Amino acid sequence: MRAARIGLTGGIGSGKSTVGQLLCVAGAALVDADQIARDVTGSGGAAIAAIHAAFGADFIDALGALDREKMRALAFTRPDARSRLESIVHPLVGLQSEKQAQEAASRGCPLIVFDVPLLVESGRWARRLDAVIVVDCDADTQVMRVMQRNSLTAEVVRNIIASQATRSARRAAADILVANGRDRSLTQLAGDVSQVAALFGL
Repeated sequence: MRAARIGLTGGIGSGKSTVGQLLCVAGAALVDADQIARDVTGSGGAAIAAIHAAFGADFIDALGALDREKMRALAFTRPDARSRLESIVHPLVGLQSEKQAQEAASRGCPLIVFDVPLLVESGRWARRLDAVIVVDCDADTQVMRVMQRNSLTAEVVRNIIASQATRSARRAAADILVANGRDRSLTQLAGDVSQVAALFGL
């Protein structure tokens, strides 16, 4: 039986990673696109040579990894720089994601969850997926959570939110919507995720 392939997305601070972990506990295999992106841009990563060629040595840190702070500052002021970086990193993430998915399927895993923060923005994932789960909350909740978690200012968090797909665009892309506003407890969220897992035989 073919494994179901589900996309999981949500804005920063929505609780997407928590939902992903709960699905893993239920028996799904998780393919974490963010982690893969960190790996390919880390020291000795597959994207480093191309990043060096495209942006120069200033954007590679002393350990041979992408200098994320410099790149973040450049990307916020130069959208073309962000597009260039994505054109290097995204194909590598796609290849590694598919490799991990095939390995999970060969183990007989019934559900493969692709955790993709920019799933709605990329436009490349839809044809690969059977359904999309969107973890949803309002922007004020996102700001509160990320400020507490990452010690960022409200302005920085709102700039990150503004650079992502709108809440309405994510909701429009959802086959399954998981509400995770500030009024939802972890116990309630876990119950909702259990119901989602059951839809896929877990």
